[in-house]
Amino acid sequence: MSEVVPRVQQEFWTPPVHDVGEASGEITTPVMADACPGCGTEFLLGSRYCHSCGEPRPESEVVSPNADAEELAGWWQNVVQSVGAVFSRISLRRIEFPAWMQFLHFHEIKRRLGLPMPSLIAFLIGLGCVAGALLVGLLTVKTMAEWQAVQLYRVEWLLAATAAFVAGILLKNRRPNSE
Repeated sequence: MSEVVPRVQQEFWTPPVHDVGEASGEITTPVMADACPGCGTEFLLGSRYCHSCGEPRPESEVVSPNADAEELAGWWQNVVQSVGAVFSRISLRRIEFPAWMQFLHFHEIKRRLGLPMPSLIAFLIGLGCVAGALLVGLLTVKTMAEWQAVQLYRVEWLLAATAAFVAGILLKNRRPNSE
C-alpha cells in the first residue's frame, strides 16, 4: 500500500534543497541579517540589545524604526519652507486684475441679487446642481441601459437643484409690508 502514495522529496517544515547545493556538496544556509557578534542570534526588529546574551548592538547597525518617516518629515519641511519663501516674495497688490473681475466677488453678487447669505449659498448650490445635470449629458453611452442610467443621474441632479432652490426661497428673509 505504501507504493501507491508517491514519495515527497521534502517535508513541509524543512527548507527546499537546491539542486546546485546537492551537486557541489555545499549546504547553503540563509545569512542572518543583523546577527549578534557574541552569540550569533538575530536581533529583534529595532532592539538595541541581544535578547539571548544581552550584548549591545553595534552602533553602525542600529537602525531607527522611524528613519524613513524622519527623513520624509525633514524633506517635507524643506519643501514647505521653500514654497513659503517663494510665496512670501509674491505680493497680490502688484498683480493687476481685469475690471470685470470685481463682479465675481461674493459680496458684489450678494448685493446685486439682494439675497441674504443663506439664500445666496442655496442659490449657488442649485446652480452647481444644474451645471452637474448638464455635464452628465456629456457621458458617452453605448447601450440603452447606460442611457437610462445617465438619465437617472440627470434626474437626481435636477432634484438636488430643485431642493436647493426651494431651500433658498424658504431661507429668504420676508420684509414686513409698510402699509
